Amino acid sequence: MNHDEETFEHEEPRERSEPERLVSQRYFNVLRLLLAGVFLVLGKTLNLGQDAPMAFSVTVFANLVLILAFGFPGAQARLGRERVITIQLVCDMLMLGVVLWSSGGFNSGLSLVIMAYLAACGLVVEGRMTLFAAALASTILLIDALWRNFFLLSYSDFRQVGMACLSFFMVALIARMLARRVHENATLALVRGEALDRQEAINKKIIEDMQDGVVVVSSDGRVLRANPRASELLGSQLMGNMLLADVDGSLMMQGNAADFGDVVQRFGPAGRMLRYRRVHADPQWQNDSEGDSLIYLRDFEEVQQEVQQVKLAALGRLTASMAHEIRNPLNAIRQSTDLLAEDLEASQLHQRLLRIVRDNTLRIDRLIREVLSLGRFTQRLGEPLQLKPFIDNLLTELTLEDENERKVYEASVDEQRCMIFDRMHLHQILSNLLTNARRYCRGRPGSVRLFTEAGARFTRLHIVDDGEGISGSDREKVFEPFFTRAAKGTGLGLYIARELAEANGGSLHYAGNMPGAHFILSGLYEQQNAGEAPGKEQDG
Repeated sequence: MNHDEETFEHEEPRERSEPERLVSQRYFNVLRLLLAGVFLVLGKTLNLGQDAPMAFSVTVFANLVLILAFGFPGAQARLGRERVITIQLVCDMLMLGVVLWSSGGFNSGLSLVIMAYLAACGLVVEGRMTLFAAALASTILLIDALWRNFFLLSYSDFRQVGMACLSFFMVALIARMLARRVHENATLALVRGEALDRQEAINKKIIEDMQDGVVVVSSDGRVLRANPRASELLGSQLMGNMLLADVDGSLMMQGNAADFGDVVQRFGPAGRMLRYRRVHADPQWQNDSEGDSLIYLRDFEEVQQEVQQVKLAALGRLTASMAHEIRNPLNAIRQSTDLLAEDLEASQLHQRLLRIVRDNTLRIDRLIREVLSLGRFTQRLGEPLQLKPFIDNLLTELTLEDENERKVYEASVDEQRCMIFDRMHLHQILSNLLTNARRYCRGRPGSVRLFTEAGARFTRLHIVDDGEGISGSDREKVFEPFFTRAAKGTGLGLYIARELAEANGGSLHYAGNMPGAHFILSGLYEQQNAGEAPGKEQDG
C-alpha cells in the first residue's frame, strides 16, 4: 500500500471540489424535478392524493416552484450552498410527508420512494446531513402512523413501520459510505494524475536535454515522439506521425528490436556517423514485432573524441614518466660529447659525428622539457605586465641585436596596454608564436606584425605573418598535440601555448590567414575580484 492510499484510509476525506459538487447537485435537482413532475402530472393516475386532493396539488406545485427558484445560481450566492441544500431537503421531506398523508400513509408504498430519495441525498449532502434526512423521513412516517391509529382508527403495523424507518437509516448510511468511497477514489485518481503529469513533464525535460537522440516509433514505423537532439543528429526535423523511413530507410531495420546491438553507420540527410540502438518500449514485446520501440542515436564522432582525450591523457602520463627516466642518461650523453669535442686531435669526421649527436640530444632535451611543462600549467604567478617593454626585450633576445633581423618584426603595441600573466608563461607563448611566424614569413621588413586591440577587460595581441598561411586541411589540427609540418618540430608548441593561455585566464586562437597565419592572444587587462578564479575569455 502506498502513501497516498494510507492517507485516505486513516484520515477524513477532504471536501469535494467545487466542480464535483456542482455536478452532483445538478443531477440531484434533475431527480427532484422529475419526482415533483410525476406527482403533479400522474398523481391521479397513480391514485395519489385521493384523501386530500387540494393539499396534495398545492404542496407538490409549491415544491416544484421552490425547486426552480433555488436552482438558480443567484439563490445559492445569496443564501450559501449549504443553507440552500438544507432548505431543499426539508421542503422535499415535507412534500413527501404531505403526499404520504394524502395518499393512504404507509400502505401506499411511498416509503420506497423515500428510500430512493435518501439514496440520492447521500450523494449530495456532506457530513451528518444524511442522518438528519433519514431521521426526518422516519419522523414523518411515525407521525403519519400515529395519526392514523389515534384519529382515523386505521391501525398500522408498527413493526413494518419500524423496519421501514430502520431501512431509511441503512440506505442513507450505505449511500453516504458509497459516495465517500467514490469521492476518495476520485481524489486519489486526481492526486495520482497530478503526480503523473509532473513526472511526465520532468521526463519530457530530461529527454529534451539529453545529449543522445531519442525517437519513439510505433510498430508501423511512424514517429510518436522525438527530442530536438535526434532531429539535429539526423539533419531533418522529426514531426509527429511522420514515417521514419522518409528520413532514412535504414532507421527501421527489419527483425526484432531485441536482436539489435549497437550499429555504427551514417544516417539521415546529415550523413553523420551515429551509434544506433533500438529497443522495445515494453518488455512484454521483446520477442514480438508489435508495439512501440525506442531508438537511441549518439554522435559517434563525439565518442571518438572522448576516447581520443582519454588516450591523450594516458599518453601524457606515460610520456611524463618516461621523460624523467630518459633525461638523466641523456645528460650523460651530452656531457660525454662535450668532453670528446674538446679533444683537438679528433678527426673532422669525428667532430661532425659529435655535432650530430649533440644536436639530437639537444632536440630530445627540448622535447622532454616541453612534455614536462604539460603538468605545470597550474603553477602560475600572475602579474600586470606592460606589453611594449616586454615584447621589445623578447624581440631583442630573439634577434640577438641584429638590426636587419630586427626589421623583420614590426611591433605596434600601445604603451598603456598590459596583461595579467605569468611572466614565464607569456615568454614561452610569444617565443613559440614569433618563432613560427619567422620560420614561415618572407623575411622582408615588416613580415611579422604585432599589434594590440583593447577590450573591456581583455587585451588582445595579434601576431600576423606574410607567409603562405595554414592550409584548410590543417586548420582544425593546428592546436592538436604532436601535429607538425616542420621536419624538426615536436608538435607541442602551439598546444602548450594555448593551454598556458587558458591557465592564465586568457585564450589563444587561430583567426585565419592575412595572408599568412593570424593568431590572437587574449589576456586579462584588469585584475579580477578577490577569490574569482580565472576563466576563458568572455569578452566579445
